[in-house]
Amino acid sequence: MQLSGHVRHRNAFSSFCCALPLLFSLHVACAAEAGSVLQRPDADIARDADRKPAQMMAFAQVKPGQTVIDYIPGRGYFTRVFSASVGNQGAVYSVMPQFLVDKFKGNLPPSVTLEPGYNNIHDVVASNTNFNVPVKADLVWTAQNYHDVHNGAGPEATAQINKAVFDALKPGGLYVVIDHASGTGQDGATMTKLHRIDKAIVISEVRAAGFVLDGESTLLSNPADSHELAVFDPAIRGKTDQFVLRFKKPAN
Repeated sequence: MQLSGHVRHRNAFSSFCCALPLLFSLHVACAAEAGSVLQRPDADIARDADRKPAQMMAFAQVKPGQTVIDYIPGRGYFTRVFSASVGNQGAVYSVMPQFLVDKFKGNLPPSVTLEPGYNNIHDVVASNTNFNVPVKADLVWTAQNYHDVHNGAGPEATAQINKAVFDALKPGGLYVVIDHASGTGQDGATMTKLHRIDKAIVISEVRAAGFVLDGESTLLSNPADSHELAVFDPAIRGKTDQFVLRFKKPAN
């Protein structure tokens, strides 16, 4: 993905990476990446206070050497964080579903693989039933996208994709879903209008694919969000109430 605007020197990213072990054990990744030419856009750095990348990596139990699938990566904010977190011995698969590739018809953001130093990132286009990743992953992650899968592909395809997530993971692997919270009992029309989803719907659907709910974080919650505004409304944009759910594929 090409960098937009001014980019801070690689020391800014190295400092970010080297701060992570204070919260969880990523010292191996930090050591591996400290000498790499890794840069983060200023726009990414400006969002750190709201997106809490170090705490999110800890919640997702990311470790050096792991394989991570970033499903619908957007402009690559978390893709870059995963790249540093898993280090040179790990791999990050930036996975876009075919239905979104078709929808945007070449207007997707540039790949992070075009940026210097992000050599452990691989771009993949997935079908609804197969992520097309050549190895089993430790983690599948999707942030602020689950509702888009519903809106863009429908509930039946969402069920297929959750099953594809299950199949893409190692036994004991994790599936983390972050999304904009809605009120309870939300219907499909409201989901489309507000770009929000009822947490209970996500839990029910992911469990139906064979997962168990393994953890929940309130780090991104905002009790002041009424859940009545669209997430793009200037009054709430960037400050929505978000749920963070961690599911586990049973080991057996």
